[in-house]
Amino acid sequence: MHRLFISASGRQTGLTLLTVLLSALVFLNLTGCEALENKPFAVGPEGEIIIVIDSTNWNGPLGEAIRTYVSPYLGTLPAPEKEFTLRQVSIVSKKVLDGLQKQKNVIFVAPLMDDTPEASFLKSRLAEEAALEIQNGGTTVISRRDLWRSSQQIVYLLGQTPESLIKLLTERSEDIRYAFNVITRERVTLEMFKKGRQPKIEAALMKKHTFAVAAQHDYFVAIDTTDFVWLRRTVNSESWRSMFIYYVDGFNPANLTPEWIYEARERLTETYIRGNLDGYVSIDFRRELNTENIDFLSHFAFETRGLWQMVGKESDGKVVEYGMGGPFLNYTFYDESSGRLYMIDGMVFAPGYDKREFLRQMEVIAHTFRTTLLESELEVPSS
Repeated sequence: MHRLFISASGRQTGLTLLTVLLSALVFLNLTGCEALENKPFAVGPEGEIIIVIDSTNWNGPLGEAIRTYVSPYLGTLPAPEKEFTLRQVSIVSKKVLDGLQKQKNVIFVAPLMDDTPEASFLKSRLAEEAALEIQNGGTTVISRRDLWRSSQQIVYLLGQTPESLIKLLTERSEDIRYAFNVITRERVTLEMFKKGRQPKIEAALMKKHTFAVAAQHDYFVAIDTTDFVWLRRTVNSESWRSMFIYYVDGFNPANLTPEWIYEARERLTETYIRGNLDGYVSIDFRRELNTENIDFLSHFAFETRGLWQMVGKESDGKVVEYGMGGPFLNYTFYDESSGRLYMIDGMVFAPGYDKREFLRQMEVIAHTFRTTLLESELEVPSS
């Protein structure tokens, strides 16, 4: 029912991971575990995390560490945006606490040495043994899914002092961000396809290429060749989003490197992703370009995030910029079962808008990738 991750550390007191684990489980037992069927959905804007902390700590080094490690700036967007929007709330009344328990994403954090409502709240939920371990220098991160509401992510950061909590954040912030990103993607998936999907498009992809991604209600197939498919959202004058999937049969996985990915993407976009005045999409190598290894749908994969720009070539071969661009994300991986390399690439063009949540939508579609036709999908009608 719940996804739990625990991080623990202690001074030279002989604290063991097992001890902290048992204490954390005692903590969890005190929080309750009601049936999900009776829980309404959590509320609040996507991409926002409420930080429950007193204003003094929020405006001090601990708050600065939270802003730095829980929501760093995303350098692969055209303009500076934080990974999450953070909103600080203090527990000034029971009504406020009741409201917090309805929200989608919440982090409770307070030095337990403090005499604040936030520290009192956390201490009231700790068993005696767990409280003692925290007093002796231990620190713990506890993650709870669907604690008070469905589709909800709650995280408790437990430590005795601001300094111990800052250290905990430096060590475990990646896990914390991962938990919030996963549940946000799940919620966005439900929201994106609430208006419906296009199973005929998905089944056609599966029949011709033996893969599919979920087709949102307003997407269409712009290009469908032997090994390349380009899906586009209905274009308007303000913005568009698109995704292409490319594959290579009989690929040697030893050749899969970030450099190969960049070169392949450049070749594909110059060939297929073209605009007016004979322009084409190209990676903006002048800006931040991040590639890292991840687990993508149980495959060892490279995830690349960066910026694209529309360029063209003059008669003498000189590359000129057309002033149009946006962020992209790319997942490239080798599928051992088929011997096939896949590249899934999503792009956003939305001048005048924040790009973070638009790019998250491309991430959602990419994570619907599959190579098995579901029974609920429609077959392509015979001609």
